[in-house]
Amino acid sequence: MYRPGIGHVGDNAADRVVPPDRMGRRPPVDAAPSAGRLVAQAADLPEPSTPLALPGHVRSPRTVPREFGSGPQVERVWLMAASLRPPCPLVCVSSADGGVGRSTLVAALGGLLALACPEPVVAVDMTGRAWGGLVHRVGRRHESSVWDAAGTIDQVASRATIERVAQVGPTGLHALVGEMEMTSLRRPPSADEAARLARRLRTLYPLALLDLPAADVQATWVALRAVVPVLVARATTDSLQHTLRLLAQLRAVGLTAVADRSVLVVMATSPHASWEMRAVQRQAATAGNVVPVPYDPGLADPAPIDVRRLRRVTRTALLDVAAAVLTRCPARSAPRPRWRCGPARWLAAW
Repeated sequence: MYRPGIGHVGDNAADRVVPPDRMGRRPPVDAAPSAGRLVAQAADLPEPSTPLALPGHVRSPRTVPREFGSGPQVERVWLMAASLRPPCPLVCVSSADGGVGRSTLVAALGGLLALACPEPVVAVDMTGRAWGGLVHRVGRRHESSVWDAAGTIDQVASRATIERVAQVGPTGLHALVGEMEMTSLRRPPSADEAARLARRLRTLYPLALLDLPAADVQATWVALRAVVPVLVARATTDSLQHTLRLLAQLRAVGLTAVADRSVLVVMATSPHASWEMRAVQRQAATAGNVVPVPYDPGLADPAPIDVRRLRRVTRTALLDVAAAVLTRCPARSAPRPRWRCGPARWLAAW
């Protein structure tokens, strides 16, 4: 049977109703659909009713700021950050020398991770000094400091308690800045008090960054046994040689795993250090995971750091640092193994 304008209707495979195109024309019944028709049909399909399922340990990632653009590294960092949850890994940042930009890196890296992580990220000034440190790189909105958390650690039962005394950076980083007073009522926390605070923060936050003193004291060596040790060096030959000697000392005392896990960040402190950066990278090729961070006026200026306003090459370098750090962070932190190669009293210190 034949019906005008509809096509052949019968019991064979060609029996179908062919809709007209936009011009009112109908293709032959046996003609294959064109590529344009397939695209048009696909465009008319409804959206899936359910979103793409993520792994159980991954929360919905946050929106990537437009300053970071798109790319595999950005997507990787944002997805790994979404998989973090308490008890959090401790990212311990130290160095072989002073004045290499530890607090700058903690504020910049913490600010980036605060943008990527669905839950708040905390940074803690554990340098034990009453000047400098995170306060200049995060900003101060009130007079509270790390002492308000460490001095009343038994009363810290929730994240809200920490948020009341934490400073908040331009990108949402929570920071317990250093205590500026040295009196009988207020002072920087001791090593034992800082260790208790770090253990409490692990249960409350998905990620914690610790701004430690230079690695010339016992407490810093103990703290470097954390999940992610980060060592900072200047983009000079002397600073990098001192850092390589520190890594050699860690291996000599039985902390080979710590040295192997370490992320070495080389900070350029001058706009004319490009040739030094190349020399440093060649010299540090045997040190493991080395990430250079170029000079940026936004990092050199002693003001709160907003990573969205840094230069593109600096944002890319910080993304590389974040990827190296998050790669060493388990999605669900396992209990930290005890270190048995030192005095027994060191085991209980952290």
